[in-house]
Parts: sequence; C-alpha cells; structure tokens
Amino acid sequence: MGPMTETTGALVLFSGGQDSTVCLAWALDRYPRVETVGFDYGQRHAVELQARQAVRARMAEAFPDWAARLGEDHMLEMRGFGAIGDTAMTGERAFEITAKGLPSTYVPGRNLVFLAYAAALADRRGLRVLVGGMCETDFSGYPDCRREAIDAMERALNLGMAQDFRIETPLMRLTKAETWALAKGLGGEALVELTLEESHTCYRGERDVRRPWGYGCGTCPACELRARGYEGWVAQDRPVLRPGAVEA
Repeated sequence: MGPMTETTGALVLFSGGQDSTVCLAWALDRYPRVETVGFDYGQRHAVELQARQAVRARMAEAFPDWAARLGEDHMLEMRGFGAIGDTAMTGERAFEITAKGLPSTYVPGRNLVFLAYAAALADRRGLRVLVGGMCETDFSGYPDCRREAIDAMERALNLGMAQDFRIETPLMRLTKAETWALAKGLGGEALVELTLEESHTCYRGERDVRRPWGYGCGTCPACELRARGYEGWVAQDRPVLRPGAVEA
C-alpha cells in the first residue's frame, strides 16, 4: 500500500462492480478522506447496488489504514432518468447491438448525468475530486466513457458551479487485465480476492456460481469482458501494476 499523495478529499462513483472497487482502493491509497456515491436508476442488476456495502465493509476490515480514510456512503435516487433511458440495463430487453452500432446496455448520457449529480454532492461535502471507472481501452462502446467527453464535462461543471473539480479516471487507459494488475498493486492478493468475491458486474444480476473471475452469468457483455480480462491477467502470471504508473 502506497502513501497518500494528496491532501484534498475525493468522491468515488461507486457501483459495487469490479472497476469501481479498484477505483475506490486507488482513491483510498491516495486521499485522506474518501466518500462514495451510488445511483439507483432502476437498473435490473440491482444486486450490484447490494454489493456496494459488502465491498465497503470488507475493504475497511482488510485494510485498516484505508478504513480510517473511508467516509460516508451516499445513494442518489435517479429512477426518473432510468425511465428516460429505457435500455437492456433497466428493462427486459435482450443484449444486442442497436442500429447506431451501440450495445443495447447503453443508457444515453448516463456517465454525464452521474457526474453532474456527483459534483453537486461533492460541492456540498467539500470534496474536490471525482473518481470514476470510465475506460476507453476495454469498454463496451459507450461514447461517454471517452476521456474527451470527461474533459468536456469537467470544464462544464467547473464553469457552471464556479468550482475547481478534478475528474480522475485511473482506469481510462488500462485494459481489463491491467485493472486486475492494478488491484494487486494496490492491495496485493487480498484486494484481488475481495474483488473476486464481493464485487458484482453481471448485467443479469446472477450470483449463483463462483467462477474463476467472480460471480455472474458468464454470457452477458459485462461478464465476457471481466472474464477475458481476468484470464489475460492470469495468463501473464498475475503481474503487478503499481498505482504510481497509472495516469489519472
């Protein structure tokens, strides 16, 4: 575990999935005060929302230094937004590629809306850094995962709120295999095991079977991406990626 490098506080957009679990560990390694925020927009993988508390509790138990830095958790209700963006994430539609070439799990502007809500909360909580798990290397084709979109949103939030927020995306340039390597670099095998056992990424919300890469249906896009990343990391003999080598 590395030393803190910042004195300000951070708010992690925290779903309870693999990516946000690693982002939470990354923020706890870096900032003296870290709070988390989740969003209930009617997603059908609501089991992921339940995983949030399990991840937070086990992380505090396994890493006492991080426990001292882990602050409040916030849950924001956004079901009205979920109704607008009715997709395979919130309805009973099949997972498929739409006419626009985007997966049916795409919720239009979801990350942009999340960041606006998170920034408003951060403003009131005195936090100046927003941390998100957006990634444009191994991702599902969502346009609001690109760093260009995040940079534009950061500028808009700072102009519109007269603030100096930073939006940090430590996974932006990493493959899913490298995300597992970063978990090991942050918290060793203990954090890898925590991520495998407690985090949840499956779009179908299935947790019946523990697979080598964690729980899930094994066939939805999220499971396929997670499995491919884990298998790639293991095939490389489980390398370590140190947090200092990651661009925020």
